[in-house]
Amino acid sequence: MKRQIAIVVLILSIACLAMVSIGRTQDEPKRLKTDQLADFMRMKLIHAQKVLEGLTTEDYNMIAKHSQELSLLSQATNWQVLQTDEYLTQSVEFRRAADALTQAAEDKNLDAAALRYMDVTMKCIICHKYVRGVRMARRR
Repeated sequence: MKRQIAIVVLILSIACLAMVSIGRTQDEPKRLKTDQLADFMRMKLIHAQKVLEGLTTEDYNMIAKHSQELSLLSQATNWQVLQTDEYLTQSVEFRRAADALTQAAEDKNLDAAALRYMDVTMKCIICHKYVRGVRMARRR
């Protein structure tokens, strides 16, 4: 069971990495802003990878530390790429998922932490899909 969860978590992590790469567009108005956002998203990805590492090594401190960092990043100004109610809702849901992951790590519950990590990853994918949709609609 733990092996299956680890495989699913790995697949979702790879999907999230792909979404970050796909989410970059060539025709952003300000290259500097795009570079800053890309760097910010790479930080988010590094923390997500560290959570995955913590899950696979059963290092609850690593899981908790990096899930807390993810939650904190979601409150940063760089996170606010859109000013819509839906984007705000997506951000709140991501933060809740990251906080639930932190709690599972603090409870030293590996299965719950793995499931919470998958939830965090799904929140990433859903939000990236939403942002791409809004940006595509604005270009038309």
